[in-house]
Formats: sequence, C-alpha cells, structure tokens
Amino acid sequence: MSDPITPPPSPTPPPRVRNISEFARIAGVSAGTVSRALAGKSVVNRETRERIEALAIEHGFRPNQMARRLRTQRTNVIGVVVPLGHERRQHLSDPFFMTLLGHLADAVTEAGYDLMLSRIIPDADDWLERIVQSGMLDGVLLIGQSDQFEAIERVAAHYRPMVVWGSHLPDQVHCAVGVDNRLGGRLAGERLIGRGCRRIAFLGETRTLELSQRFLGLQDAAAAAGIDPPLQLNTHLASDIMAGEIAAHLDEVGDRIDGIVAASDVIAMRAVRVLTDRGIDVPDRMPITGFDDLPLAEQTVPRLTTIRQDLVAGAQAMVAALFARIDGKEAPSMEMTPELILRDTA
Repeated sequence: MSDPITPPPSPTPPPRVRNISEFARIAGVSAGTVSRALAGKSVVNRETRERIEALAIEHGFRPNQMARRLRTQRTNVIGVVVPLGHERRQHLSDPFFMTLLGHLADAVTEAGYDLMLSRIIPDADDWLERIVQSGMLDGVLLIGQSDQFEAIERVAAHYRPMVVWGSHLPDQVHCAVGVDNRLGGRLAGERLIGRGCRRIAFLGETRTLELSQRFLGLQDAAAAAGIDPPLQLNTHLASDIMAGEIAAHLDEVGDRIDGIVAASDVIAMRAVRVLTDRGIDVPDRMPITGFDDLPLAEQTVPRLTTIRQDLVAGAQAMVAALFARIDGKEAPSMEMTPELILRDTA
C-alpha cells in the first residue's frame, strides 16, 4: 500500500496590521497617504492608490472607523425616520413604506453611508430634537409629515441636514420632496366624473397634510363639475382595522355613492376586496381609484387605476438634497407632477 500523500503546507498569512502607522511602513508611504488612498482621494495617483488598496486587502487592514469619524466629524450614518403621530397602529411592513424605504436605502448605501431606521410614535414634543441632537447621524430623512408639521418646522429652523417626504406649502421652512397631492386628488376625481360618477366618496382620513390635500383636490374636481361635494369617510391606514372600517362605511352609505377615490393604493385594494365579497362589480357598479402606484397596483385583480407618484425619482431627489445640505449647500423643496394611471378599476 502506498503512503498517503501529504498535502503541502498552507502559506502563512501575512501578519495582521494593528494600526495605520504599521501599515504605512509596509506600504512605504506616509500615514496620511494611506488615509487619503483608502478614502479614494484623487490627490493620490492611481498607481499608488491601487497598490495601497491591494496591500490593505492582503494584510486585512481596515482603518479605524472611530478615529476616522473623529477626524472628519462625520458618522457616515443617515437616519430614516417614520413618524406615526396620526396612525399608531400602522407598521413598517406597509407596502408604501417598504417601497419608498427600499429606494432610499439603495441611494444611501450606494453613496457609502449606513442607514439607521426608526419608527416613531411622537409621545413627546421634542421627539425630533432628540433624534437630530443624538450625535449619531449626519442627516435625517423623514418618510411622511404625519400630523407633526409644526414639530418638523421647528427643528428645520435650526437643523439643515433634514429632508422630508411630503407636501410643500407656501413659506414652508423644511425641505420636502413629494407629489402635488391636491392635483393628484383632482385627477382621480375627474376620472370618476368622466365615467359618469356623481356621488363620490373619499376613503381616507384627513389629519395628515398629504391626505388632506388629496381630499381637497377631489373637492376641486366636484366643484368644477357642479356635482355634490364628496363624502369623506374616515379610513385608517392600519391594515388590521381597514377592511372592517370600509365594510362599515359601505353599510352606512348604501346606494348613496357611485364611485370611490381612495387615499392610498392599499385602501383601494382593500375596498375592491370588500366590494367583491359583497358581489358588487368593480368597475361597472363601483369604479375605484387609488393613490401611489405601488408595484402591487398592477398585480391585483382587477388591476388598480391610480395616481402615480414616482417613488424612485422621489427617493433619489431626497437623498441628493440631503447630501447637498450636509455639504452646506442649498437644496429647495421639490414638487413632482402626479400622473393618472388607467387600469381596470376605473
């Protein structure tokens, strides 16, 4: 029997480098050159930068992040905050939050920053001050104004690196990126009126700026068409109670409505389900529009007619505005134009 083959010894890995001074001696450059090279600074020529990067990988060297943050006075962390003063039962798993959050996370991490996510129930007046003064964040992205407009305005007066997804009003201090919600509500109303609807209901609450603007737009469309003002039926965004509320509203209004403008795609999709369960055909007996144009809107049966707000472009604009503000530059609010997306439900 032949002797077993002994495998060759594994190569000894290079010694792990303990600090930037040791690594600089190995690389034959100064510690400052190492720091600039690993930060991707163009002041270090490409050949030297690539050689230092390769050595760093070989020796498993990673600059001390805490030391770098102390030098730059940056944490490289962006806070993404979802305030829920208006809807305490709503969760981050809501399809709108998940869609916008995904786009924000892509843009933030591609820029080399980490992300810290917080779902906030504003039980104290200074909830936002505590976040921006924590020393943990370079900037803050707020998903929605909730019913916290005044708190956001107060903080924005002295804290610049903050951008909000939401509506923009005249003389508003804080930087907001969002769609013209009033125009969106009007487009939805005009679509139903064009189909012959004359008794329209708005499914949604109006405690938040965005949703109240959508209802105002629907009122504009009704007034311009000379029909009765729309009914406003409070419907929460919390998924666990939404279907029950919609069913109760339908029981109450009966045949007094012939069309529904929903404050969001999620509300619209739940309304379609409730109506279908009752044998009420959508759209022949009850056309419905949503608002957002989430990916799910095209996947439901029937497919959802809705008002599109471009969440990809909006997220990119939010992050671009935030980084501009972090760098001390001006970044005004941006209001996007909504678009009516015609599908099966209207």
